[in-house]
Amino acid sequence: MLHLRGDRARMTDPITCPECEGKKGHRVGELFLACRFCCGRGWVGGEHEPAERDHRPPPEPPPAWEHKVWCDPAVSAAIPCRYCLGSGKVINLGSGVQRGNVLTMADCPACTIPDDQTV
Repeated sequence: MLHLRGDRARMTDPITCPECEGKKGHRVGELFLACRFCCGRGWVGGEHEPAERDHRPPPEPPPAWEHKVWCDPAVSAAIPCRYCLGSGKVINLGSGVQRGNVLTMADCPACTIPDDQTV
């Protein structure tokens, strides 16, 4: 039985999960792994229809220097720079065209003062 919701059809009656055949998962040795299709219920349909799930990827985490730990006054006082963690240098592991991976080290742009701006 189909129930039309907007422009998509949705299954309303629960059915046995076609992936795990109602067993709610798979046993691997001593471990029991819940079925990824039905999330360990053994059935799909209604509110738990896999086709109705939002398949957008989760948002990317913020960069390390914007992490919430920097709101802690003790961390901010102990580590003077969020980019280089007080070392004065930043490191990047990039890929070079001819040589493979290239490790680059430079002065930290956040905590070093350029020569033309010295006081």
